[in-house]
Amino acid sequence: MTGADAPAGGPPGQEPVLLLTGARLSDGRVVDVRIAGERIQAVGTPGGLGPLPPPGSTGGTAGTRIDLTGYLLLPAPAEPHAHYDTAFSAALPGPPPHGPPELVRRVTEAALTALGYGATAQRTHVRIGDVHGLGRLEAVLTAAQALRGLADLQAVAMPRLLTGRAGADGRAQLREAIRLGAAAVGGCPELDPDPVGYVQVLLEAAREADRPVDLHCSGADPGRLARMAGVLAPLRPKVTLGPCDALAPGASMVLASAGIRVVCLPQSGGCAGGERPPGGLPPSVVRELARARVPLAAGSGALRDLAAPVGRADPLEAAFLLASSGALGPEDAYDAVAGQARAGLGLPPVRVDVGFPAELLAVRGDSLAGVLAGGHSRVVVHRGRVVSRTSAVREFADTVALALPRQPLPED
Repeated sequence: MTGADAPAGGPPGQEPVLLLTGARLSDGRVVDVRIAGERIQAVGTPGGLGPLPPPGSTGGTAGTRIDLTGYLLLPAPAEPHAHYDTAFSAALPGPPPHGPPELVRRVTEAALTALGYGATAQRTHVRIGDVHGLGRLEAVLTAAQALRGLADLQAVAMPRLLTGRAGADGRAQLREAIRLGAAAVGGCPELDPDPVGYVQVLLEAAREADRPVDLHCSGADPGRLARMAGVLAPLRPKVTLGPCDALAPGASMVLASAGIRVVCLPQSGGCAGGERPPGGLPPSVVRELARARVPLAAGSGALRDLAAPVGRADPLEAAFLLASSGALGPEDAYDAVAGQARAGLGLPPVRVDVGFPAELLAVRGDSLAGVLAGGHSRVVVHRGRVVSRTSAVREFADTVALALPRQPLPED
């Protein structure tokens, strides 16, 4: 089941309080966590943070207590690379309808799906131009506004062409997309006749509007990659490339020296935004990027569209795939979908510690490896309030004398 609690807010010093009790941290400690407003106010031993004030007490603040015994409490993950404008379109009988109401509905469903898995901050790439003009972007921005308070959703404007006479419409659409509220600019330079020129146009637009650049790139041509990295150098560290699923040998050093962040897509390797269909992500690519110390995040990519008909929006699955392939250890794999993903979105870091943003995910399990292997019950905290709960209860038929496992639900 899923649900959300009342929004956080209130005068300074009187914000609603959320008390998470009995949670286990990734270092093995069991703690209580007190949240006031949108930040973590205290972290202490179980029972050491005192009771919540009773409802209606004089001078007290409203409070909620949730028992997280049996749960691992983590910084909330983020979704750094999605394609919500095509989400859930694989099963449609014809081309996906792109009328505003239908597209807003599918984008909203996609964002809520990712939120239910724990992603409180999300970035989706959105095609602009061609026959759809800015309609897809407008639908995503409408959904983002409706989702405020539940999740933060950023849109990346993706024109197809930007150079020469053929790119005139794309350049005009890009300027208008920024004016409408696109949080970043991007696209696939490899689809333009002049990939380096495409990047140059993006750089000028990004610098003028103070926007980051988030590009689709396979990384198969190290020479072209080096030229693009050189053009983007003035904008670092606000530059992201992905999915880099065909990264050429030695190209990781180009990215490392340029200070460019990479978002890989462990589920399928690629997505509909690239120049070729997804072909899987070789673990060797991830290992090479990690050895070169390239800042590495991981996303989900396509969500049940033609590029990935069984795509999922679960950051923990992306981390599981990185860890199970041997490309990264569990800690680094989770950091790729959490700390590194948030950094790629330009968001502040999160730790389960005093003063940090209350962006948290509680997953049933006793270790990080355990939750990556199969953590289904989850409690998601965004801006200091519970915005989603998913409870999975497993029961077996009573055919043996042994005590059978049953997962209790979190109490509040």
